[in-house]
Amino acid sequence: MGRKRRQSERLSGAALLAQALERYSPMLPAEEYPLLLRAVSEPLSPAVRINPLKVDPPVALAEWSARYGWHTQNVPFCPSGWWLRDCRVPPSQTIEHRFGQYYIQEAASMLPAQLFNFADLPYPLVLDLAASPGGKTTHLIDRMDDRGFVIANDASAARITALRLVLQTWGATGVAVTCFPGERFGEWMPETFDRVLLDAPCSMEGLRTSETHPMRAISEGERQRLAQRQLRLLESALRAARVGGEIVYATCTLAPEENEAVLDALLQRYPHAVEIVDLASRLSAPAAALTRHGERHYHPAVQRAVRLWPHHFGCAGFFAALLLKHPLRGHEYPLRGHEYPLRGHEQAALLSDRTTTPTRPTAGCDFQPLLPAETARLSGELLQNFGFEIHPHLERLQLALRRRGDTVIAVPQIYLSRFSAVPVQALGLSLGNFSAGGFVPSHEWVSRFHAFFRAGRVRIGAEHLSPWLRGEDVRLSGVATSGGGAIVLVEDEEGRFIGRGKQLRDRLKNLLPRRAVL
Repeated sequence: MGRKRRQSERLSGAALLAQALERYSPMLPAEEYPLLLRAVSEPLSPAVRINPLKVDPPVALAEWSARYGWHTQNVPFCPSGWWLRDCRVPPSQTIEHRFGQYYIQEAASMLPAQLFNFADLPYPLVLDLAASPGGKTTHLIDRMDDRGFVIANDASAARITALRLVLQTWGATGVAVTCFPGERFGEWMPETFDRVLLDAPCSMEGLRTSETHPMRAISEGERQRLAQRQLRLLESALRAARVGGEIVYATCTLAPEENEAVLDALLQRYPHAVEIVDLASRLSAPAAALTRHGERHYHPAVQRAVRLWPHHFGCAGFFAALLLKHPLRGHEYPLRGHEYPLRGHEQAALLSDRTTTPTRPTAGCDFQPLLPAETARLSGELLQNFGFEIHPHLERLQLALRRRGDTVIAVPQIYLSRFSAVPVQALGLSLGNFSAGGFVPSHEWVSRFHAFFRAGRVRIGAEHLSPWLRGEDVRLSGVATSGGGAIVLVEDEEGRFIGRGKQLRDRLKNLLPRRAVL
């Protein structure tokens, strides 16, 4: 058995793809199989999703297309998503990418967050159970207009840094990053969230290879182990959602064992609590899920989910389902060592079982409220030095200011009122730091709210742009300044924000964070 597995792992990518295609051919009508073969032989077009928190998408797309020679086509199920059918400058090599004005994302992955309905939720409460690296989390933030609260969780400590940096670069404020097994949230926080996204760990057999998703050997045993974990995670998502809430289940694989079979098993365990919403009208081409695989026939409702075949949608293979939660009956709360609590909207109920729920005995001690004098100093200096009025943004986004040492963080109020006992890896968005020379706004905050900073700007010429983006200081000769203060906001000749600088006697000191250096 081990020898066969090693031999399989040594197969080339082309041979592995051929094996996968042979496996999936019976799932398609005979006339469609040649279309699938042709689709997977063509390279995937890069796709980007525009950040509406920082730019006006139609205006920005027109500017980028002209500047970088992009020829774009809208992703049909995502208004903010665009394929780059031709591009003189790759999307990974632009200023706008480094400053979080768009996210490079395979088009199929733009579907899950787009399935949710946020129309009647002014401040939604959302759980992203397997969030890293963060692309779908930023999409959730966009759909909510960053008004509400997202718990972005990932079970892998090694993946938390990537998640945290993506959210910071995006400029998300209403978010907390946690690192716990996703299977436990249904116990810890039952019937709590308006929306729950489970982009489940999977075999990634989408039939379109890329640098991040190369073809690899997948055994039946691995598929079964993944399916078992996916079902546990989906059960957790179901319990964590409030009655009437929505759950999206998604994978980047076409394997029925990890898709239709998982939904079928969920319906068998919770026949009264789950409704699979028909998504046929949401897509531009037929995308019904399978009714059977081999000898196994699935519940008729499973067909309401969607599988994106590459030859139908021009993207990698993908699967998604939108679930609506109905009231769970008593027998639908199976025991897992202790009985699940059935109340879900109060903090005491959510975190009452301290033997299983992660809590901090000194909850919130590392986020101290600002003193009135500190708040007045901060807001006054931001207004005087940069023409930025902070309080309207705090009120609109329901943020509170908290201090950790000299750093001030804008924290979602709902975290403080309902989830402050939950340990987090990151929270909200850094506003800046108190220093001897005055309050210094953070790179992340200015990048997000740059359009509202009316003063304190420096514009540098084209000859300085490349050195500056490499992280180098520039000489001040010939540079026009406006506003006051040692810290200034730096722009290029086109008015694009390119970081903060510190005015010294003979130069403009570069304060770009390392991750933004080109």
